[in-house]
Amino acid sequence: MTATPREPNSPLEPRAPRPVRDTLSLLALPLLVALALPGAFAGGGTRRWFGGGAENRRAEAQAAKDAAAAAFYELDTAQRDLRISIEAITAVDDSPAARRAVADFDALGRRIDEASHRYIEAVDSYDLERDDLEASVAARARTDLSAAKDELGRVKQDLDRFADGLGPLLGKAETQLARLAPAVERARQALLAASNALDAVRAAGLRADDLAARLAALAPELTKLNQGAGQHGVPQTLERAEQVARAAEAVRAEAHDLPEKAAGIDHRLVSLRTRAQALTTRAGQVDPVLSELRRRFAAACWQDLQQVPDQAVENVRQAELKLREAQAARDAQRWPDATALLSTVRALLTATDESVSAAGDRLARLNAVQKDSQQEIDRTRFAIRDAQRLAMSGRTTPDPRHARPLDEAVARLDRAIGTLEGRHPDYWHFLTETEEVREAVARVVGQIRDERGGGQ
Repeated sequence: MTATPREPNSPLEPRAPRPVRDTLSLLALPLLVALALPGAFAGGGTRRWFGGGAENRRAEAQAAKDAAAAAFYELDTAQRDLRISIEAITAVDDSPAARRAVADFDALGRRIDEASHRYIEAVDSYDLERDDLEASVAARARTDLSAAKDELGRVKQDLDRFADGLGPLLGKAETQLARLAPAVERARQALLAASNALDAVRAAGLRADDLAARLAALAPELTKLNQGAGQHGVPQTLERAEQVARAAEAVRAEAHDLPEKAAGIDHRLVSLRTRAQALTTRAGQVDPVLSELRRRFAAACWQDLQQVPDQAVENVRQAELKLREAQAARDAQRWPDATALLSTVRALLTATDESVSAAGDRLARLNAVQKDSQQEIDRTRFAIRDAQRLAMSGRTTPDPRHARPLDEAVARLDRAIGTLEGRHPDYWHFLTETEEVREAVARVVGQIRDERGGGQ
């Protein structure tokens, strides 16, 4: 078979070796391609090259973005700090000025939200990391971000001015807040001291039930103090703390004094019993005094004393009854009841003592005036003359306001002296009249001195 000749350059035909120059040319071609493709050896992360102008716009936009972010952060931080101040003010102060500050802060908050929204919208509208970012887009991004930054700055300036104006309100709030913790702690310590004092009293055998009840009544107030000012308000918590401290201190003081008080009640019980017994003896001595008064003086001198013996006996009987009740109250440790009963006993015995003494005093005074009435007369006349000299001092004629009562005093004394005449003089009427005359004269003297002392 005749072989069929192959076509030139057939794929099946071995090609002749290429010259070395052509081989080098083929090897150089990939290298040129590689040089024409930036980033081919950088793992694909390097941006495509668009020229120096686009990169400058990108850098400017990024700088504007960073500046806007810094302004946003500063405004957000200032708003957070100022919110703490506003919360402090509202916790303490409910005045119109404080309410106005809260309203102004809320209005600023709305402006801050608007400026923040504009900033966030500008940030989200542009991807400055895109490889194909165009210069015009980067320029718009820089403009929008710069505008957002400027608006954030203006709001920040308004916020700073508002914060500066809060000085007085914030100072007042901080002062009260500074008082809060110490006041609450004082209240707690006062409650603890009261509880310890009650424990000591009970250890001494005294119940002090009323003090324990008063201390227990403070438990709900302590609960509210523990709940804090955030729930109940700073002014209310301060007031509550002070009230609790005062009430607890009163309980502590009374508990501390209770042993001494109990000993004092015991002493008064013994003393008043002794006094009641002594008055019983003295009351028995009134009848002989009255008998002598009846025998020697007119009825007007002793009639008002007729009931003294019977009244003295009744008063002593009532006092002894109250003493037994006071002893029972003391045994039951009802200290207020015991104290009140002992005060009643003392009043009864004092009244009895005065009435019993009155009989003896009456007899002594009547004896003295019966023996020498001139001494009483001279004493009264001296008081009248002394007042008359004072009324005329520096004057040629007396003031009628002073002369009239002094003239009446002279007339009353003369009438009182007249009652001593006769077979049975009313010495007691004479003594009471002269005493009242001296009191009337003393009032005139006091009036004159007051007027002259006041420059009248």
